[in-house]
Amino acid sequence: MESITVLYIILAAIVALGIVVFQYIYKQKAKSKIHWLLAFLRFTGIFGLLLLLINPQFSQKSYTLEKPNLVILADNSTSIAENGTQLSEIISEIKSSDNISDRFKIADYSFGAELQIFDSLSFLEKNTNIYKSLSSLKDVYAREQTVTILLSDGNQTIGQDYSYFKSNQNNSVYTVVLGDTTKYKDISVGSIQTNKYAFLKNKFPLETYVSYQGNTAVSATVSIKMNSKVVHKENVKLNSQNNYKPISIEVEANAVGIKNLVVEVSQLPEERNIKNNKRTTSIEVIDEKTKIALIADILHPDLGALKKAIESNEQREVSILKSNAAKSILEENDLFIFYQPTARFKNSFDYAKSKNVNTFIITGTQTDYSFLNNANLAFEIENGYPEQEVFGLLNNGFTKYDITDFDLTDFPPLVSDAGPILITSQYETLLGTQIKGLDVQQPLMAAIERNASKHALLMGENLWKWRVQTFRNTNEFVNFDEFIGNLIRYLTSSKNKSRLNVDYEKVYEGSSNTVITATYFDEAFLFDPNAKVKIKVTNTETKKVQTYPMSLKNGYFEADLSNLITGEYEFVVSVEKESKVETGKFVISEFDMENQFVSSDNVKLEKLAVNSRGKMFYPSQIEELLTDLKENDAYVPTEKSTENIVSLIDFRMLLAIIVFAFGAEWFIRKYNGLI
Repeated sequence: MESITVLYIILAAIVALGIVVFQYIYKQKAKSKIHWLLAFLRFTGIFGLLLLLINPQFSQKSYTLEKPNLVILADNSTSIAENGTQLSEIISEIKSSDNISDRFKIADYSFGAELQIFDSLSFLEKNTNIYKSLSSLKDVYAREQTVTILLSDGNQTIGQDYSYFKSNQNNSVYTVVLGDTTKYKDISVGSIQTNKYAFLKNKFPLETYVSYQGNTAVSATVSIKMNSKVVHKENVKLNSQNNYKPISIEVEANAVGIKNLVVEVSQLPEERNIKNNKRTTSIEVIDEKTKIALIADILHPDLGALKKAIESNEQREVSILKSNAAKSILEENDLFIFYQPTARFKNSFDYAKSKNVNTFIITGTQTDYSFLNNANLAFEIENGYPEQEVFGLLNNGFTKYDITDFDLTDFPPLVSDAGPILITSQYETLLGTQIKGLDVQQPLMAAIERNASKHALLMGENLWKWRVQTFRNTNEFVNFDEFIGNLIRYLTSSKNKSRLNVDYEKVYEGSSNTVITATYFDEAFLFDPNAKVKIKVTNTETKKVQTYPMSLKNGYFEADLSNLITGEYEFVVSVEKESKVETGKFVISEFDMENQFVSSDNVKLEKLAVNSRGKMFYPSQIEELLTDLKENDAYVPTEKSTENIVSLIDFRMLLAIIVFAFGAEWFIRKYNGLI
């Protein structure tokens, strides 16, 4: 307690005593025992009130001895399995050391892709993320002195480069290199980059690379197979300086279905690890050729220009039909282009409307506008106007798809006799109309959406001149063909309105990341978290069937199929008490990233240790590691003092005494008639 506080207490006692002396001794002539009792009670009450105001306090200090943390971080991935016994022995040796246990608080963790509390080592983790594990420990022990002992081969498969990890000022990392650090000759295939889908009769790109580890020059043969058929083969020559060879080819998709692609490099003499000499992936070849009916009753150069532009994409096929084409022929088409329609188009118009098929209508000088206006097409065009030249103005605000690359420079005018148009459904202007240099604020070309269908309208003929002008400008037809192609792609695409949607990969490299997700919506198209979704998986070779419930995550359902073995699978996702199902196929390739390494990476482990104020050791140097930890002055227990400020008085007790003193004084004075 501070001296000033003691002085205040003495002064409070003097003040309380002075008041009592003045009131009960100096002014009172008769000094009976009652008066002395009342004086004592008055002194107690006043002195107690003054003590409450002073609130005297004193401090208590407690001392504790805090040991630094020693965190053992053990690699639990499959690449450590051969050294698992050695790793366990190192952990036991560290924990059993009396000097270490006396000096440190020991905690142990294991890791693969994630940091985990140490329970037991299974060496089944398919990925290694050293950086993430160190970062997690950095957060856990952010304010405490900590020494981390990393037991690993240093081969990381995912995450940031751990050799650049930055530790806290009070944290250091010691590394113990497990496994063989000898650099053997090794040649390996890198990841394969290709599309998920390819169209039939098209070529798709495939990119990969071959890397080499060794000091002498070697040569090897790289072969690429699609469903066991060799589609590419080449020889590569590599050495210590030129140790990387990229491979980029195009493969023809000549049959529909899932195609297994295998990239394999031949084995080197005395090569120890051949598991990384082959990698696989898959691609699905689909036949989605769009069939388009170009319906016209007149001969016009526009028909040829449209057909050429649309079929510049090999996945589109255009058939030029008469307006009286049979229904069986119309049924074969996915999109209808009506060129200068008249009343004779009624049957084909009615068919398109009944099927809610997307359409593209082009009007011109031979169009029957009365027929169009009576066809209930969400627009009305005034007729009776003379033929005139109209120029197109690109609408940069068009949002349905990107048209910024379309260049109208020097394009000749189209010919039209259409009057002003009134569009009664939602639409966007693709091209505006310019007549005699004046923007008449009317669409020349528009995209209209109505009743879940899409329609395009162009009010002008002589499109063939635009295609010719494109060639004049650029010596190719790409500008015009892509403009028409993008419009056709927009008209032939449709939004997925299925209530059950499944997302998955066609090929999974190893089973560790085999995850299939699904979303299910109720009839109002709101996500239904109460739905019971399940997946039935069938191995196409063994015919083994397994059924799993899909667990609810944050806005979707998920099935973790990491227990499946390598092979090809078919699946069915269904919803209980609903008829909605989705099916698919996928392949689990025989691939383990942990088996891609030949030797331990002692270089990175040493760099990590140096950057984190630690050291690197080998299993044979564990005694040296323990000695360093025991004798290093940076890792000693520290004495910490804790100061606790305690009030000298109990406020509740003192308040009770004050109330009792004043209450008793008043009662005694009242009882004895002194008031």
